[in-house]
Amino acid sequence: MKIVLAQQNYHIGNFEKNTEKIISAINEAKSQGADLVVFSELCICGYPPRDFVEFNDFINRCYQAIDEIKQHADTIGVLVGSPARNPAIEGKDLFNAAFLLYEKEIKGEIHKTLLPTYDIFDEYRYFEPAFEWHVLEFKGKRLAVTICEDIWNINDNPLYRICPMDKLMEQQPDLMINLSASPFDYIHEEERKSVIKANVIKYKLPMFYCNAVGSQTEIVFDGASLVFDKEGNLSKCLPSFQEAIAGATLHDDGTIEEIAVDNIKPISHIKPNPAQYDPNLNIKGIYTALVHGIKDYFTKMGFTKAILGSSGGIDSAVTLALACEALGKDNVRAILMPSPYSTEHSVNDAVRLSENLQNPYDIIKITQVYEAFLATLKPIFKDLPFSIAEENIQSRSRGNLLMSIANKFGYILLNTSNKSELATGYGTLYGDMAGGIGVLGDCYKLQVYALAEYINRDGEIIPDNIIHKAPSAELRPDQKDADSLPEYSILDKVLYQYIERRKGPSEIKELGFDAAVVDRILKLVNSNEYKRNQFCPIIRVSPKAFGVGRRVPIVGKYLS
Repeated sequence: MKIVLAQQNYHIGNFEKNTEKIISAINEAKSQGADLVVFSELCICGYPPRDFVEFNDFINRCYQAIDEIKQHADTIGVLVGSPARNPAIEGKDLFNAAFLLYEKEIKGEIHKTLLPTYDIFDEYRYFEPAFEWHVLEFKGKRLAVTICEDIWNINDNPLYRICPMDKLMEQQPDLMINLSASPFDYIHEEERKSVIKANVIKYKLPMFYCNAVGSQTEIVFDGASLVFDKEGNLSKCLPSFQEAIAGATLHDDGTIEEIAVDNIKPISHIKPNPAQYDPNLNIKGIYTALVHGIKDYFTKMGFTKAILGSSGGIDSAVTLALACEALGKDNVRAILMPSPYSTEHSVNDAVRLSENLQNPYDIIKITQVYEAFLATLKPIFKDLPFSIAEENIQSRSRGNLLMSIANKFGYILLNTSNKSELATGYGTLYGDMAGGIGVLGDCYKLQVYALAEYINRDGEIIPDNIIHKAPSAELRPDQKDADSLPEYSILDKVLYQYIERRKGPSEIKELGFDAAVVDRILKLVNSNEYKRNQFCPIIRVSPKAFGVGRRVPIVGKYLS
């Protein structure tokens, strides 16, 4: 039996386009001589549909799409993911389902059992877990079909009390097939391979695993779909961050015709984060995910042009380089907005960066705007000393100018704040925290430097001076980030232990960090949740990003 995996990039709620893509892949699979073509989780509507599934019309359109697609499932079997109605009165009204289409009919329906409700996932909000399990008969084979999380309950500390594959093994299946929407983070691809291989080793069955690709606002899916034979050999690996339609032939004895190089060892316990912070870890994957995140956000929203403030600092430089790669250099406009405290070299660095990238740029001095604000506020400010208020006026003046140009010419503002700044509240609401999408909001400062080095891997794009000068907001004379924050070499490590690894203050101090520094950093993180709550969506590249995947109270007192 030849089984093809269709790794595709869907658009949530774009039923016409999704259906067109699926039918095209079915035809391609037919041309490859496939018996069965497998698509990813909820491919019919796109993942995650979230509250869209609460609309009856949305579910009707899912079924209408299946009716159209099944007409093309004549001589080939098709496994697609879609919401399905629950006929029982008890429980949620929907299942997260997989449909087997063949001979222009729905031949079978499988429901997802394990519904994740952690990090970015909230599936139990919408779906009822499966309450019965059965294999699907197809061309003499017994298919154990599962959906994404269903194969992840295999480590030493299981999150769920039931394991769907244990139930399906009672019916003696011939192979496992998993429809998935497993998002990217910088450690997840290897973790994913290990989990799939652990299933193969445990059940002694081959596995065909189809993952989604493409970005849905903040979530990036990297594809990298896999085929393992029953001995745990990796037979096929589809490319990361690309659409692809490919598969392998399964022989009657459970072997698969091709064998890829495999150095993946099964693991007994999934460790979600490395013990130590490594800013260079999978920097190529992070770069690629960010580029795809920008590109898909603009494409799926119907936008074409971006704007950002270019300060001559590392964050705006990396954001600009990523955006030019994602959208094309002519579609990214940089605005340089020096204030009375901006250094000449920062302006020169920003100009040189745009010259290297060949993107359009403008220089708008904000001195007059800034002084007009001060003059207007003088009756209220009186002669009070210079403070953060005057600093933030500069930042908000820049934000106002950027949004004005964006409104006038149809640009979308890219935010350049990094995760270290967002964690500690080192940013100005309605100023440098403005934007439509946060490009670097899930990258700590040292990861931003690592991205800059990666961008320069084949020659200078980001000027060397931008990479090596001391970071500064330049909102007062001789200002440096280190005046307000611990050195990033310390700050990032503490933030990583607290945010990604969820370590408490005592545990972090036991790692050798100064107690007062730890207490100060954690207080900054928790007392600035109100700022992050007003921030734009952030492209997720880590196992724990700010936004929908990290939910803490704004008014909480813990460590603040």
